Amino acid sequence: MKTLKDSWLTDGLIDFEYKKYILLSYLKNVEQSFNKNKLYPSMADLVFHYKNLLAVKNNKELLSSNFPSQITGVNLKKLEIVYKEMVKDDEMMDQLSDIIEYAIPMFKNSLDQGKEIYEFVESNCELSPVGLLPLYVDEGYLFINTAASSDTSIYRYQLTLIQQSAESYRGIHVSFIENTTKVLGESYESLKVGMARKFKDLPNPATFIIHSKLHFPYVATLVPVAKRLLVRYVAST
Repeated sequence: MKTLKDSWLTDGLIDFEYKKYILLSYLKNVEQSFNKNKLYPSMADLVFHYKNLLAVKNNKELLSSNFPSQITGVNLKKLEIVYKEMVKDDEMMDQLSDIIEYAIPMFKNSLDQGKEIYEFVESNCELSPVGLLPLYVDEGYLFINTAASSDTSIYRYQLTLIQQSAESYRGIHVSFIENTTKVLGESYESLKVGMARKFKDLPNPATFIIHSKLHFPYVATLVPVAKRLLVRYVAST
């Protein structure tokens, strides 16, 4: 997928029509991905740029204390220098303001489209624990099964607490273990027992199964949605 540079707003010619062309070209690629029900990495990219545009709109000099933390220190320093030069040029600032005012609702519209797809995928996914859950659920196994398939993908997951500025939120790391095909009479409980025997550091693992009623792009959509569902479920228990 065609990506948009972090500093697309200030790179090259500061001209409304030029930036509009770059933006529309990027969003067209995003739309093409969404039309295939491919959510990521487009959704994460859209959120990043949307938040950055709002930050620029609210503080055009991009002071370090207010600039989004996703930008690295090196990029931030470069952008601050660029903006400090730009604020001296009224015409350039007018162009920049026009670009920002045009781009923000465009990003918001694309985000809304992605959200609709996300909610549709989520509504077609069922999450349930496999067997009894132990007290410790921050680490364990995630099984993902699609539609009427007997194939199941097995992941090991670990929940983390991420601190960003004044906020903290749950994150999740998953590592792929294997794909397996259930034979007649085999249950998810038996797969769970097999994992406990194979990896003895988790003798009584928290284990969850996510079943998707429909086929969706696996890496670009189903796995990210499954991870979010698991984080939300564990946080609510």
